[in-house]
Amino acid sequence: MNTSIETKCLHEGYEPQNGDSRQLPVWQSTTWRYATSDDMGALFDLEAEGYFYTRLQNPTNDLTAKKIAALEGGYAGMLTSSGQAANLFAVFNICEAGDHFIASSSIYGGTYNLFLVTMAKMGIECTFVDQTLPEEKLAEYFRPNTKCVFGETITNPTCTVLDIEKFARLAHSHGVPLIVDNTFATPINCRPIEWGADIVTHSTTKYMDGHAISVGGAVVDSGNFDWMAHADKFPGLTTPDESYHGIIYAEKFGKGAYITKATAQLMRDLGSIQSPQNAFYVNAGLESLHVRMKRHCENALKVASFLKGHDKVAWVHYPDLPDDEYHELAAKYLPNGSCGVLCFAIKGGRERSIAFMDSLKLATIATHVADARTCLLHPASHTHRQLSDAQLEEAGISPDLIRYSVGLENADDLIADLSLALDRI
Repeated sequence: MNTSIETKCLHEGYEPQNGDSRQLPVWQSTTWRYATSDDMGALFDLEAEGYFYTRLQNPTNDLTAKKIAALEGGYAGMLTSSGQAANLFAVFNICEAGDHFIASSSIYGGTYNLFLVTMAKMGIECTFVDQTLPEEKLAEYFRPNTKCVFGETITNPTCTVLDIEKFARLAHSHGVPLIVDNTFATPINCRPIEWGADIVTHSTTKYMDGHAISVGGAVVDSGNFDWMAHADKFPGLTTPDESYHGIIYAEKFGKGAYITKATAQLMRDLGSIQSPQNAFYVNAGLESLHVRMKRHCENALKVASFLKGHDKVAWVHYPDLPDDEYHELAAKYLPNGSCGVLCFAIKGGRERSIAFMDSLKLATIATHVADARTCLLHPASHTHRQLSDAQLEEAGISPDLIRYSVGLENADDLIADLSLALDRI
């Protein structure tokens, strides 16, 4: 039955049978018992489906991932221990030492550092690009060893909108997949696969959980990218894996090749599994995601409109504002609203912005975003403080930028809190 995304939030993934638990159970076990050695051996050979060790897979995780994949319109998905691990897995599953990939320079600072510093130590080079450049300019950054392109639907913290179709065309014209981090928009407001993305990642810690309870990530594969058509670029998927008796993932698993390899290889060796208890929390959060995202967007637009009209506010970036420079792209990719996150600055510069933040009562200064409760931070001092001034400028982050994540409170209460804090400076 083809159901709406609201219904999928509640009914996809776990499907209880007669007499089963109504809610998704937590399989809080490290291991599973089998009657014979051959039964377990078939699992290790990837010849049978099942579970043997939670470091690789767990039913609670897989059923939650199945729901996320259904929401995104993907073929298969997997959970990871964090959104950072999801982005590492998504890229590392198809890149190895000597390879190159392209990423938007506007992405979250933690991901930027992962790509710039840590993956460079693994022999994988990333080129960061201005995502607003025309296609012919962006095409100049591709190399023979480029293996993928990465961007965020809505960038963190600058709230710019990725032109997904443009980047999908670029990636596909060079025989590589497009990976999109869809954390801020969630599949409620945007499904990048429908616009040409091949792989989607999430920090489930954010809106999917929604209550600052559990850290986690997810990777969803569309199943649409033809790995064998570009076999020379992706030997990990198209040549024998001797650690699994010579299996060729793209031949044996077809559309499931990418997620199978990520599970059988990366999760086996790196062990960045999400705990089953956290997966349970994420699944519960997903059940109300469609309701919460609507309220987040309504509140954020009211707050952004208030800030836009205040004489002590230097600027506001929120793509749902009619005069925002990304409003046209938002109208295309996010017609039902973008997210609850906006950014702005106070007139007078960095120090005055910090003084304003310290005067707020309802909004909490926290290294978090996309939560039921309103929170904010100063990226240059917090999440992006590891970046140089030049790198901050390249990422479009000004020293006075405040990231403000609008929660589910009454919007009038949030505006009153902002107004009082502005009066105090």
